[in-house]
Amino acid sequence: MKKVFSIFLLFITLSIFSQTEENPIVWKSSINKVSETEYDLIFEADLFPEWHLYSQYNPEGASMPLKICTCYTDEEVGFKLIGDAKESETHKEYTEVWEKEEIFFKDYAKITQRIKVEDPKIEIIKISLLGQVCKEACIQIDETFSFSLKDNKEVTETISLDNKSKLLSKKLKLDLKNTALLKTDSKEDTETNSSLFNIFFLGFVGGLLALLTPCVFPMIPLTVSFFTKQSQSKRKGVSNAILYGIFIVAIYILLSLPFHFLDSLDPEILNTISTNVWLNIFFFAILVFFAGSFFGYYEITLPSSWGNKMDSASSIGGIIGIFFMALTLAIVSFSCTGPILGSLLAGSLTSDGGAMQLTAGMSGFGVALALPFALFALFPSWLNSLPKSGGWLNTTKVVLGFLELALAFKFLSNSDLVGHWGIFKREIFIGIWIIIFFGLGLYLLGKIKFPHDSPIKKLSFSRVSFGVLVMAFVIYLIPGTFKNPTWNLNALSGFPPPQFYSIYEQENDCPLGLNCYKDFDEGLAVAKETNKPILLDFTGWACVNCRKMEENVWSNPEVYNILKNEYILISLYVDDNEKKLPEDAQFDFKKANGKIKQIRTYGDKWSTFQVVNFKNASQPYYVLMNANLEILNTPQQYTDTETYKDWLQKGIENFNKK
Repeated sequence: MKKVFSIFLLFITLSIFSQTEENPIVWKSSINKVSETEYDLIFEADLFPEWHLYSQYNPEGASMPLKICTCYTDEEVGFKLIGDAKESETHKEYTEVWEKEEIFFKDYAKITQRIKVEDPKIEIIKISLLGQVCKEACIQIDETFSFSLKDNKEVTETISLDNKSKLLSKKLKLDLKNTALLKTDSKEDTETNSSLFNIFFLGFVGGLLALLTPCVFPMIPLTVSFFTKQSQSKRKGVSNAILYGIFIVAIYILLSLPFHFLDSLDPEILNTISTNVWLNIFFFAILVFFAGSFFGYYEITLPSSWGNKMDSASSIGGIIGIFFMALTLAIVSFSCTGPILGSLLAGSLTSDGGAMQLTAGMSGFGVALALPFALFALFPSWLNSLPKSGGWLNTTKVVLGFLELALAFKFLSNSDLVGHWGIFKREIFIGIWIIIFFGLGLYLLGKIKFPHDSPIKKLSFSRVSFGVLVMAFVIYLIPGTFKNPTWNLNALSGFPPPQFYSIYEQENDCPLGLNCYKDFDEGLAVAKETNKPILLDFTGWACVNCRKMEENVWSNPEVYNILKNEYILISLYVDDNEKKLPEDAQFDFKKANGKIKQIRTYGDKWSTFQVVNFKNASQPYYVLMNANLEILNTPQQYTDTETYKDWLQKGIENFNKK
């Protein structure tokens, strides 16, 4: 049953992904004449990191094997295939879904198919490659190639570009050397897993907060009692409650699946969405609206008919009934969980991992929400230790409202940074946070009331203590508004705008006052002139981890000195989509799938530049190279100070050797 369900999900995913416009695979082809009648057709594929293309020898009943054929014509083709194609190195791995050992290519594939020409009049050969390329999900490969026997070369159907576009497109592609260092290694996989675990943990914390709201908390004893009392046996009641929890987790994971489809449409799409000025303004408005709901001024609910229909369906009984009970919980508790989920959604879209991080966060949220139902079903006596519902639940909602309001201004700040408005400078942003958290402190100390607050006879010790901590946080923020602060807000790095985005006059608009270049060609020319290595910094105005690296890692005295004295820093902002390129620098770029991308802004240019040359679309992304375009070390992403310092020093050593 488990295998059938897994295969069912895989086929659903495959059917949707097969409609995508961008494949994570770049093809090159050529033809070699072997004799007067025989030719070798050579197909080479560069795969994006972590994607697999399945071999023609992949076992039956597993992922779709590669197939070479003349599939799209009923006419006599005038040639025949001689035997199976020769393949470059493949890899084997056991897959639980199919319960088979699969054979696939990763990173690079070379397929050579020999043909024999039977019709001497034939001039053009058309041949197709069908197959499947997979990562978390799969995309069908359906490529047709045409070859000229007269010229011994591939014939392509070209979309015409003007001469300027052809020239600028050619300049965008670097002639990189030592590119073996660009391949993803196990260390990066470990860092990715660590990042996903952190997002899972944050989602888990969000789920715990949702449990402490008036919409969810009272339902715990009611639901657990229902399962333990209505079931025919205690064991059956426990198993039903656990199944109920599993369905809760599954429902929240399903909410993240559409974003995986977006992520595979184009490796740049989630970054483009997350840094869009108007989308960030929309997130700001939504979170302010959510905050008003938490403050008690109005209720946000899904249509009552939805809840009624799900509630009716839950009476069916059995597994289906339990699923609809879980769906009913998700719908009727939306007024409390919706704002927290909205924050999780917005936060995941603006982080580097995109869809995978959103799934990790949703999983953590669902697990935290489901855990009490399973635990209290296993240990019913624990229900007696639960605190009674009361005013503290509303206090929790109001506190969450203040946090939503603070987060909302982060998205408005993103719009300001990307749009270059110059309104919400670093000190202005920190000032707004001071006002918000000062208001939270006054509320906790009983100086402010909201519509649903009960009369306070006596403040509890925990509430006063929390209020004092919030006031201490306000004091911590205040120096951030000064020209020369007594301390940097390193604990908040990534949330306020960068330090160079200030109301006070700054030395330059580069991180930490370093000398940097915002154009690759300009920085490359300086590197040649000074004979220094290059630190290529793919960054973004709205990139949280970029700010954390700059303010926590780059600020380290040893790292700072290396950056300042040893490297030419080139910072390319991939989300600079409001700043137009000069008219003579705008062009059309033909992507690997033949589609045209208009390069009109600096963000268009540098995001395409990153994907084309480094097969990567996340930030921060750091590359070390010399002026001859030789890669000096494996690219680095978000990491700790010691690792980054060692990485920089290793790059210098390799530069000196070359």
